[in-house]
Amino acid sequence: MNTELFYFDSKEEGKRGTLVLLHGNNASHEYFENQINFFKDEYRVIAPDTRGHGKSPIGKEPFTLEQFAGDLKDLLDELLVGKVTILGFSDGGNIALIFAMRYPEYVDKLIICGANISPDGLDDDFLCKSKKEYTRRKSGGYFSKKSRKAAKMLSIMIFEPDIKPAQLSVLSMPVLVIAGDHDLIKDEHTRLIAENIKHSTLCILAGTHNVMTESPIEFNNTVETWMLSQKKGQ
Repeated sequence: MNTELFYFDSKEEGKRGTLVLLHGNNASHEYFENQINFFKDEYRVIAPDTRGHGKSPIGKEPFTLEQFAGDLKDLLDELLVGKVTILGFSDGGNIALIFAMRYPEYVDKLIICGANISPDGLDDDFLCKSKKEYTRRKSGGYFSKKSRKAAKMLSIMIFEPDIKPAQLSVLSMPVLVIAGDHDLIKDEHTRLIAENIKHSTLCILAGTHNVMTESPIEFNNTVETWMLSQKKGQ
């Protein structure tokens, strides 16, 4: 199943290339309203709803980050867009990492915000609460379609991803690693990710896990400045 596309800039290519936006768990492309409005004049913006999120059907394939990365490849193949810059938030950042590791030939630049490479990178209290909620929802799933879907969403957070720090060394494209200074992702975990990527830039902004919606102007300007600096070879 190809991921269904819900936002797509009509121009065939942007002045500065194609920017793919990948949202987080239990969200949709609408999370990126501020980013779409900011970048759409200079970039061809692609912001899909991940499988089972927003208006995209869940399909019959496994509901995993690996499958989501495969869905993205199918989508880009269908659109024939060539190399892209990917901006992934939270689980979207995790998908972006997996995608870039599996299909590096598709990725020009990579931006991840609030990403993690294993569940233990999450705040301990948040992870504990998520596990309890998963158990509750999974039990209720026998009687409720809503609970079954919630359990699927939670399962991704508490069981995925499973990326070893050393595996990140295969990434050869420029990578911007962003997190909030009060993020759900542990600060040491974010720094571990950046330290294991050869060509990475680490940026910690004032804010929570949702720093891009809390401070969209600062976030967007940070991303744009970094992308332009990479284009200029700085």
